Amino acid sequence: MFTGIVTEVGEVVAVAQNGEVKTFTIACGYPADGIAIGASIAHAGVCLTVTSALTGGPRGTLYTVDAAPETLAITTVADWRPGTRVNLERSLRIGDELGGHMVAGHVDAKARILAREDLGTSTRFRFEVPARFAPFVAAKGSVALDGTSLTVNEVEANTFSCLLIPHTLEVTTWGAAKAGDAVNFEVDLMARYAARLAQFPAAEYASRSKAEATP
Repeated sequence: MFTGIVTEVGEVVAVAQNGEVKTFTIACGYPADGIAIGASIAHAGVCLTVTSALTGGPRGTLYTVDAAPETLAITTVADWRPGTRVNLERSLRIGDELGGHMVAGHVDAKARILAREDLGTSTRFRFEVPARFAPFVAAKGSVALDGTSLTVNEVEANTFSCLLIPHTLEVTTWGAAKAGDAVNFEVDLMARYAARLAQFPAAEYASRSKAEATP
């Protein structure tokens, strides 16, 4: 689990194709001895498993992760090249501050930036998501975009806007984001389960439960 609070920006330094899987080598400032093999790290919102880690590279640490076909199909990972910068977040530890919202690192789809408007004290981005995900986006609700926990401001059909402060633009990849870019989109966990529960009317659920309990 993650919180959508980016703690480092990594850089892709190498990409290798291994059958249907792509292996990425990431350079970052996390201490190598603090990255366990098998650890989960969110990369632009995508939870990937560390397969190796060592000291070296331009940022102090190099580690590798693998991306399977499903990940490559529905996220921006397939487009990563050497030089691509990605938002990073280590997995949540019990007792850590929950600064954003609960994020699983399971990306639902790619959203597209429709517009960027720099307002001086903040920057407004407008996004478009596939229509089937529109019911999961609500004004004042939370979404994870490229691994960043953001609050939704306005919603219209399958488009919505978010305001980012200068600090967020400075310490994440959002400073370079522009209209036309694709970003990884994950709906809020509560919205996901609320939608699933809504598919089962209370009377039908009670009837099924009673039937299953009958010997």
